[in-house]
Amino acid sequence: MRKFMVMSGFLGSGKTTTMMALTDYLNHNGCSAAMISNDLGRKGLADHCYSRAAGVVSEEISGECICFITEDLVERLRRLYNDKGCELIMSDIPGFGVGALEHVYYKLRDLYPDECELAPFTVITEGASLSKLMEDSGSPAAVEGGESALPDEMRYLLRSQLLEGDLIVLNKADLYTEEEKAKYLELIRSICPDTPVLTVSAVTGEGIPELADYLRSHVTEYPELDFGVTEEQFEAAFGKLSMYNCQYYTRVCCDDFSADDYLTDLAAEIQDKLREGGYDTPHLKLFGQREDGAYSKVDLLGVNREIIITHAMGGRCIDLPVVLNTTSAADPIDLTNIIDASILDVSGRYGLSVTVFYKESFGLNDEGRL
Repeated sequence: MRKFMVMSGFLGSGKTTTMMALTDYLNHNGCSAAMISNDLGRKGLADHCYSRAAGVVSEEISGECICFITEDLVERLRRLYNDKGCELIMSDIPGFGVGALEHVYYKLRDLYPDECELAPFTVITEGASLSKLMEDSGSPAAVEGGESALPDEMRYLLRSQLLEGDLIVLNKADLYTEEEKAKYLELIRSICPDTPVLTVSAVTGEGIPELADYLRSHVTEYPELDFGVTEEQFEAAFGKLSMYNCQYYTRVCCDDFSADDYLTDLAAEIQDKLREGGYDTPHLKLFGQREDGAYSKVDLLGVNREIIITHAMGGRCIDLPVVLNTTSAADPIDLTNIIDASILDVSGRYGLSVTVFYKESFGLNDEGRL
């Protein structure tokens, strides 16, 4: 079997965590699997660092969406199939990758029909994203943690992502009551009545075996695309979003510090500053790793949501390389100023020196980036 699948979904829905859980499960149950982390940032993705540190077979494609680099994608797939013996390879796409069905699956079907089978085009969603659609439909369900500062234009992208799928996966099942889960499933089926839906928790492993079996036993149906929204609406949604990526190195002079505390405090500082500016972030990722391999991963999924320590280092360190990635609903200059100031402020409180190796910030509609 040589199979490839794309996993789409809104930022913060758990694409990386789900791919990690699937890859780990498959590799321990008779199927050689690998994952690809894909983002518009030029290099050093937090998700790729995290998956590699966790021991998952992972590759990185950065700087471009796989939608527009078909030849490069095929070459990467061939290396994984031939050199690593992979049977199933899965890739995410940048968090608002609407159109990937057409630009990835249709292109592979038309240009490389004998290269591999295509597993169902899978869309991951979760409660906070669906609650944004419930607001629009007049449902009483509220966004977790309070009012969201995400622009209304995001609803076009959320709905369009659901419509694009061969398969929809409701993630984070361990966080919902039965009543909440029923509401989310009802909304999904009202938008996509003919699309199969599975429920999983990538964190606890609930539903991962069933999802793995489905992907191995099914292929794409190449769904018809009918988003019901205009190109202008898509442009308006993308125009509200900016990306910030950086890699930097911190070191303390005469003491040691907790990486978990430092990254959590940094996420909290950025969260506060974004909220004060009237901005929001669907997903901000922070990753730090000591020289001995111990690592910390911290995630922020909205200015009104709790900060998550996805993986705790537990010990202390005297220096820490840090990777920070976010796509936020914010002006790119304001976003840069907010994050730069937060890094300096929090590092100063910990007595850390900061050396920046790499930084970029841009609006998603900036010329040449999409």
